[in-house]
Formats: sequence, structure tokens, C-alpha cells
Amino acid sequence: MATKQKILVVDDDENIAELISLYLIKECFDTLIVNDGEEALKQFKEYKPNLILLDLMLPGIDGYEVCREVRKTSSVPIIMLSAKGEIFDKVLGLELGADDYMIKPFDSKELVARVKAVLRRFHEPTQIIETPSASQTGDYVEYPDLIINQSNYSVLYYGETIEMPPKELELFYFLASHPNQVFTREQLLDHIWGYEYIGDTRTVDVHIKRLREKIKDHNSWSLSTVWGIGYKFEVKK
Repeated sequence: MATKQKILVVDDDENIAELISLYLIKECFDTLIVNDGEEALKQFKEYKPNLILLDLMLPGIDGYEVCREVRKTSSVPIIMLSAKGEIFDKVLGLELGADDYMIKPFDSKELVARVKAVLRRFHEPTQIIETPSASQTGDYVEYPDLIINQSNYSVLYYGETIEMPPKELELFYFLASHPNQVFTREQLLDHIWGYEYIGDTRTVDVHIKRLREKIKDHNSWSLSTVWGIGYKFEVKK
């Protein structure tokens, strides 16, 4: 029998936390609820969750600080939660290492789908493949030492699988599928995130920064900044 994946639910609203837990238990996850940041850090070490659902507005240590502390020792996936109307700096959350974020109230099916998507990306095993392109199907782009597959959300870099959150991969795929074409931050927001994020161009910069931390420039291609305009996937001739 497969071991259930464990989700640590951190929210000071007990009703919301119970509701989230019920959604996840229905989908065969194991859950543990905590109501403050200090307890979250303690249970993170003891419970060893596969993913953390982390509310931002917590008594004592807030969600940002919990995220910062967890990231000092672990890359466990974190989805941040914020009530509509609260001051929520999505970019700060991403910079601290959150993998995704959701605004309350949210649909239960969307929550479960995002949890599964983040876990799927995180738990894909690292593998070395001698002929990686032979196993690729669906929508993918291939360059020397790089394959980005949007159909199965995988990135092979020098034959090794690189973990990426969905939006990060979608941005990388979009740029790489339009080689040498320059896109403004606004265009990238529109294509990848949709209308609700228009104006929040720092989101693009944060994702590009995180991509560059994982994928270094190659002799044949690079992720380039076009100063004053935006970004492009540059293929060198």
C-alpha cells in the first residue's frame, strides 16, 4: 500500500483549516493542522510534510517568516494562502521561495489541483538519459543540452531533470519556443499569468531570476535581458 503524502496546513482560522483538511483527506492525503507560525516550524521538523499550505497572517511569527526559516534547510513545496483584501506581496512570497500562492476564498477543486501539480513537479525523480530526445512526446522544444517539455512539465538540462514550478516552466517554454523574439514584461504577464496580473511586472523578473539560478547560459543559447524592453531566449548562430 502506497504511503500517503503529508500536507501541513498552517492557518489561524480553524474553520478554514478544517475545511482545507477535509478536501485533502478526501483526495487521500494525510494532513496535520497547526494555527500559528511557531508551531508550524516545530511540526515541520517533526511531521516532515511533503508540502506546506501556509497562511500569511498568523499570530506571532507570520507566514513570510515561516517560509524564510523553512527555506534555510529545506526545498519542501510551499503554497502561500492570503485572504482577499489583505496586503499580499506575491513577489516577496516568490523571492522567499514559495512555489505558488492562492487568494481566499478559493475553489476546493482548484486547491487540490494546485497541490497535486506542485507535488508532481517536486517529486519527479532526477534522471540521466543518454538520448533524451528519443523519449520526448507532446509539446517540447529542444536545443543543445536542453529540452523543455510543456506536455509533461519536464526540463532536461545536460541530461538531468531540473525541478521547476509550473509557471516558471511555462515562462521558459514560451520564450524558448520563440527564439530571438523579444517580449516585454507586460506581454509575458499576459501570455503566462493572464489579465489579473497585469501591472505586476516584478513577477516576471522574479521568475527570470529563479530560472537563471537553475539554468546557466550555454554556448549556443541564453536567457537574455533586453534592457529597457524585456527578455528573449537568444539562440547564437
